[in-house]
This record gives sequence, C-alpha cells and structure tokens, in this order.
Amino acid sequence: MQIFTKNRKAFLVFLGLLLSIFTFYIVPSETHPKAPAVAAMIVLMAYLWVTELLPLAVTSLIPIVFLPAVGVGQLVQITSYYSRPIIYLFLGGFILAIGIQKTGLHKRIALFLLYKIGDKPHQLVLGFMLASALLSMWISNTATVMLMMPVGLSILETAKSNGLSGKELKNLGLGVMLGLAYAADIGGMATVIGTPPNLVFLEMYTELFPNSPVVGFVTWMIMVLPISIIFLFTGWLVLTKLVFKLPNKRLLGGHQLIKIEYKNLGKMTADEKRAGLVFLLAAFLWLTGSDVQVGANFELHGWRSLLGLPEFKDAAVAIFAAILLFIIPSKRPNRKTILKWSDAQQVPWGILLLFGGGLALAGGFQISGLGQIVGDGFANWQINSETVAVFSVSFVLTFLTEITSNTAITNLILPVIAEASKALEIDPRLLMIPATLSASCAFMMPVASPTQAIVFGSGYVSMKDMIKGGLWFNFIGILLVSVIFLVWGRFVLGI
Repeated sequence: MQIFTKNRKAFLVFLGLLLSIFTFYIVPSETHPKAPAVAAMIVLMAYLWVTELLPLAVTSLIPIVFLPAVGVGQLVQITSYYSRPIIYLFLGGFILAIGIQKTGLHKRIALFLLYKIGDKPHQLVLGFMLASALLSMWISNTATVMLMMPVGLSILETAKSNGLSGKELKNLGLGVMLGLAYAADIGGMATVIGTPPNLVFLEMYTELFPNSPVVGFVTWMIMVLPISIIFLFTGWLVLTKLVFKLPNKRLLGGHQLIKIEYKNLGKMTADEKRAGLVFLLAAFLWLTGSDVQVGANFELHGWRSLLGLPEFKDAAVAIFAAILLFIIPSKRPNRKTILKWSDAQQVPWGILLLFGGGLALAGGFQISGLGQIVGDGFANWQINSETVAVFSVSFVLTFLTEITSNTAITNLILPVIAEASKALEIDPRLLMIPATLSASCAFMMPVASPTQAIVFGSGYVSMKDMIKGGLWFNFIGILLVSVIFLVWGRFVLGI
C-alpha cells in the first residue's frame, strides 16, 4: 500500500499513456491515417485535465507540439487557435471585472442585489440563473456570463468579508458560478438566435430539405422553451439541494443589516461611477450589436448593421472596454488611471491557454478526419426504434461536445444525421433537433463551452467540482431533451 502511494503519480501517468495507446489502435486509419494519433492525443489530454497530473494550462499546450509533429496542420495554423477572437473576449471581460473590483463598485452592486433578491443562498443562485438564462436567449451565452460574472464575484466577496467561509462559501461559489454558466447554455437553447448550433440546424435543414415544413422563430421557441424552463428549475434544485448543498440561513443576518451596510457605503465615488459607466457601455454594446429576427418578415437591426461595422464584434467590444479602464483618470490616491498594468496580473492567464487548447483540440479533430470517422459511425447505426435513436443521438452529442466545439460538431454531424434519418425512414427533424439541443448540453469540462471556461477562471470552481456538477446536468439534459422532445416537440411540429 505504501509503495502504491509513493508511486501513485507514476501509476496514473502510465495508465493515461496506456489509454492513449489503446485509443490509437482501435481508431480506424484506412481513410484518415492521421485520425488515430489525434484520437490518442484527445484521450490523453482529457485524462490529464481530469486527473490534473499536469497544470491545466500546461496540458492545453500539448497540441502546439503534438499536432505539427504528426503532420496535422502547420504550426502557424495550430497556434492561431490560441489567439481566436473568443480568447480576447475572455481577456477583456476579465479585465473589466478587475476594474469593477478595484474601484469597490462590486460591493455596492452586491449589497444592492442582496437587498432586492434576498440573502438566502438558494435564492441568490436562482436569481442569477434566471437572469443568465433570460439574457442568453437574446445575446450570446459568452457575453451573458461576461456581464453577470463580475456581479456574482461581488456577491461572493461580500459574503466572504461578512464571515462566510469553509464549505458554505465553497458551495455558494460553486452554485453561483456554475449556475451562471449552465443557465446561459440552457437559456440559449430556447431561441433560434440564442446559440450558434441552433442557427446551424436551421441553415442545414433548409438546405438539405427545401420542400419540408419550415421551422421558424416562433415554432422553435414554443417547442424548446418548455425544455429550457424545466431544465433550469430542475438544474437549480439539483445544484443547490443535492450536489452542492446550500444552507437555508441568511448570509448577512437579514434585510435590515444589509440595508445598513449599503447606506454605510455612502455616495458612489468618482471611480465607481467611471468603472460603472464603462461596464454599462460594454453591456449596451453587447446587447444591441446584433440583428434580431422578429417573426417571419420583421428584423430589428443592431448598431453593427446601422453603422456599417460588421467586424466590431463582442471581442472587440470587450477589449475596447478594457483599454478604457487604463485610460480614464482615477481620483484615488497613488493612481493615475482606473487600472494600471500591474492589476492585469490578476487575469487568469491559464484559462486563456486552457480554452485555446480546447479550440486546438477541436481543430485537430476536424483536420485529421477524426470527425468524419465519428460521423460515418452515425450513418452506420442500425436502429429500428425512434425513441432509441433520439436517446442515442442525445447521449452521443452531449458527451462528444465535451471535447470539441458545439458549433463545429453540429456542422459536421447534422448532415450525417440527416442521411441517417432517410435510411431509418423517419422525419429528419426527429433526430436533427435533439442533436442540435444536445450539443448545448455538455457541462463537465471547461473546454466544452466558453461559459464554463469563464467561470472556471473565477477561482471558485475546480475541475473536480465542474465534472461532479456537470455529470448531473449532462444526464438531466439527455433525459429532458429526449423525453420532452419526443412528446411535446413532436406535437408542436406535427410529426
């Protein structure tokens, strides 16, 4: 036993390499000779992320070495994944959050929300999840979490400064942070514009089946909103009552004490106002930038269309807001501007590498042809039951999206599923829509979704806890998407 304990790390490393080698030999190489090597790398990286045998950010750098070495993409192509626009969206959002905290605005926001929502932990988590889900129905899930995370951090810092500690603080942090991320993905499912996979489905379905019934904005919302609502409240109960149990006590001793603390802050300082205005500017630009389709014949144009700035996207907005914080003068002693560069040391740089590694992994998945092998596997299924087919598609897409982009996987898999539906002689919507929804239901890994990568950088969420909570949400998602769609979705679509 003692020998095993001393050599535990060596044993775990050996086990990871064994799994990787095993994967290499079971993946077919006839049509795509590089696919087995990429599959082996994916298994090894997933194993290292889960076991944390290496620092997460270090594991994320493996594709830069491995993929060019085995001839999958050029170095310049692989490294470009680590500088994608979404990485800069993260960077700008993290700096914006630091600016709010440095000025003290976070405590004012936190006390105000505690007074309005209530200071019982489960109430707070539900409030954050509802706000996150509602916002993500209309703007990107990533932008939603960027907006909400500084407020969540404010609540947690206030709770900590007022004596909350230990397991209670840890579980509240997990409830708020994971609740924000998960609710954004759940809310994004409910509308056509809520998340990219939904738009991928509409585009492909229209192209592949031009003579089939149209799935419009309203139809989609009637069909999927019940799934999102039930998922949101079920997830909240599981998160706060089962997985990370929260106490029923008040955090700060009641509304009167919160009110007193809020009044003791006095008037907003000049720095708080300036940081708040930058935050509101970023929020406004994120909320109003994109065009929104309302019904079949009416479209609301965002400022990008109106001003002719299509490339001034969410990442540019985030960096613009971050730059402003280094320019706007400060009224505090010993500070010339709201933020100075030393403050940027608090940015969780490792999370930027972590998500870059996830994007590089997804890129290798596509370039090597491994994605095509997975797609062909779908086409070769021999399933006679529609119910089994829907559950199978939901299960595979949910867990497959843990290691690759949900947008990339829907682009790859939906045409294959469309062909499979023809072979099975069933309505293509019966498989394509659950597959699309399930691509938004991967909750276990930081690289599975930008929302999870963001909250992973908060300092309140460990890999172990994300896997623990995410596994529950994965299976709840598979069950709800499959069952509700088979009953309610079929009714709405007239299948």
